[in-house]
Amino acid sequence: MSSPTRNGIMQFPSAFDVATTIDRLRQALESHGVTVFAHIDFSGDAARAGLAMRTEQMLIFGNPKAGTPLMQQESLAGLDLPLKALVWDDGQGATWVACNAPEYIIARHGLPDAMAANLAGPLPLLKQASSR
Repeated sequence: MSSPTRNGIMQFPSAFDVATTIDRLRQALESHGVTVFAHIDFSGDAARAGLAMRTEQMLIFGNPKAGTPLMQQESLAGLDLPLKALVWDDGQGATWVACNAPEYIIARHGLPDAMAANLAGPLPLLKQASSR
């Protein structure tokens, strides 16, 4: 997957609103055997605290068979695992999806380049689920 990165972050537009995008991402991940560990509704939590923010949610997901070898090589890789997808409304009518680039995680923890393949599997699923 070749999305431009900024500071190791890949981001791309979604054709859907935040709630629909999150649902589609979850379905795509789970249908391919990826575990969704958590769903965080930042804007919902903010509203419950009496604060306002644009709609923003996150899924935390992964596959222990893919992530464990990275943490076996370098325990600190656990700071970036499981993987995350952030979905937000930019306030101008567009919804965006962002995640860490596999190459960023690999470089950050000094892991062998070949291990990027362990992290790359979900990325096409995220892009596909975000498009019509």
